[in-house]
Amino acid sequence: MKITVPIQKLDHARDLELPFYATEQSAGMDLHAAISDDIILLPGKRCLVPTGIAIALPKGYEAQIRSRSGLSIKNGIAVLNAPGTIDADYRGEIIAIMINLGEEPFTITRGMRIAQMVIGEFSQVDWLACENLDETARGSQRFGSTGL
Repeated sequence: MKITVPIQKLDHARDLELPFYATEQSAGMDLHAAISDDIILLPGKRCLVPTGIAIALPKGYEAQIRSRSGLSIKNGIAVLNAPGTIDADYRGEIIAIMINLGEEPFTITRGMRIAQMVIGEFSQVDWLACENLDETARGSQRFGSTGL
């Protein structure tokens, strides 16, 4: 299913590509670093990386900002609050919170693909307060209770 989402390319990203799907069945679109100077991200440190875009999602949708698998496995670079949520009523620039979990400094350059964005529907809930919950086979067993 496809939806149409308005996107604004901000002044500091005029020369950068809009996010796009790399393959026909890709779930995520790569986001690019819209920075003027390189960022050297030291091991254990974090930084904010602007993407140069703002979007207007329809009601009932969110954008999730996630790590790129290649950056994570090869360099230990991840989106810190992954998945970061962009709400449908947010109209500001999408900014990725990056962290270096690797052992070497990592340089982020202008236009580098730093994260990916996945658009999805969500539901809101109305809570129904109750004294007891229905019984299930698992019950209240915690992590690992269904086996290895």
